[in-house]
Amino acid sequence: MVRERGPQRVAAHITGTRGRSNTLSSPNSKNEKALGRKINSWESSRSGHSFQSNLHLRNGELVIHEKGFYYIYSQTYFRFQEEIKENAKNDKQMVQYIYKYTSYPDPILLMKSARNSCWSKDAEYGLYSIYQGGIFELKENDRIFVSVTNEHLIDMDHEASFFGAF
Repeated sequence: MVRERGPQRVAAHITGTRGRSNTLSSPNSKNEKALGRKINSWESSRSGHSFQSNLHLRNGELVIHEKGFYYIYSQTYFRFQEEIKENAKNDKQMVQYIYKYTSYPDPILLMKSARNSCWSKDAEYGLYSIYQGGIFELKENDRIFVSVTNEHLIDMDHEASFFGAF
């Protein structure tokens, strides 16, 4: 029996990496018109839960090869741990942005999600994650990426920080 080949599946799921070196873009990188700092280093090999099929990762951006509607999602994991000074404000605003680059020179914001948290003085550390997802029409050679505020709070644990599209 010969099976007919249907359309090729297009999907990618990339995860965080434990190493923090070069995780985020420099403040003066080309995406300076994007809010937050772009996450550059995602685990893109088949180690762990990461995979890519008919999409590829370049400089922290998923590159689209085929026009269509895509479900894009991302989760970033924030871990806060520092000494809290008496009478100091201890709230942190955490924002995750998902952008796309097209033939237009500036990045286009697709989604944003925010969390404003205040940790207890008695807490050893705070853990928060932000997840968002949505369907968008993308064209060939569009590139999507994730950007965050308070980048020093990001924990790139591969089970908790991830990004993908299908």
